Amino acid sequence: MKTKKMIVGVLSGFGPELENPFTKIVGHGVDVTQVCNWKVDLWTKENAKKIKKYAKDSKIRINSFWSGYTGPAVWNFIEGPTTLGLVPPEYRKQRIADLKKGADFAEMIGAPAIVTHCGFIPEYPADPLYQGTLDAIGEVAEYCKKKGLGFWFETGQETPTTLLRVIEDLALDNLGINFDTANVILYGKANPLDALDVFGKYVRCLHAKDGMYPTNGRNLGHEVPVGKGKSQYSKLIPKLKEIGYEGDLIIEREIGGEQQTKDIMKTIVYLRKLVDKAEAKYAAK
Repeated sequence: MKTKKMIVGVLSGFGPELENPFTKIVGHGVDVTQVCNWKVDLWTKENAKKIKKYAKDSKIRINSFWSGYTGPAVWNFIEGPTTLGLVPPEYRKQRIADLKKGADFAEMIGAPAIVTHCGFIPEYPADPLYQGTLDAIGEVAEYCKKKGLGFWFETGQETPTTLLRVIEDLALDNLGINFDTANVILYGKANPLDALDVFGKYVRCLHAKDGMYPTNGRNLGHEVPVGKGKSQYSKLIPKLKEIGYEGDLIIEREIGGEQQTKDIMKTIVYLRKLVDKAEAKYAAK
């Protein structure tokens, strides 16, 4: 079975001033991005038109829209379960509305899917929070489906088996996974290679990111440049090729400034070499 070559891209975002967010992406020498934004009030028709025009002018393909939501978001093991995603009941109604608006924005900018963190989904399916979370995810995913959009889960806060169960329980054909290889490590949930054995067939996009496992029970592990952590990209890229993955490799480096640019440029070179090597090996079979 011949598969498409994996394309390396870089995550992008935009602010209230909405200057061309893709100028930096073009400077990195890539032509695909995932647009990420958490400011719901910026998801207007006017801004969508600008984003779409900027993408066209810059010859950038928008892989998907990473949709944030309103309300508190604490990225640790203590407050995280009660503040993140669609799991906390007190935030569900508003966040369902936020994510539907995110789907509207994705449609307007020409993105084929939205991506988001659904939260610390309970591992035990009889947990009182599980069904409510499932219903909330299903409502948003159904909304996306009617628009011809995919709904992709950002990995990390749930185990691979839990995520697989959610997809099976919802049984919607527009569900997929945005596989953040660092997140499953940072949250101590899985080894990325083993996670592919569980949910690999549902992976639609990959966040090229790396990290280290947690060293205490309160805080996440820490992110490091790709190739310096536990993601094992030298093994991960060939495995993705073997399972028929045809999505993009979107680099996400969650620091700022000059070092971010340096790390991204190094990662582009590193990943492209691994992809070329995997392609050559696959073609020789």
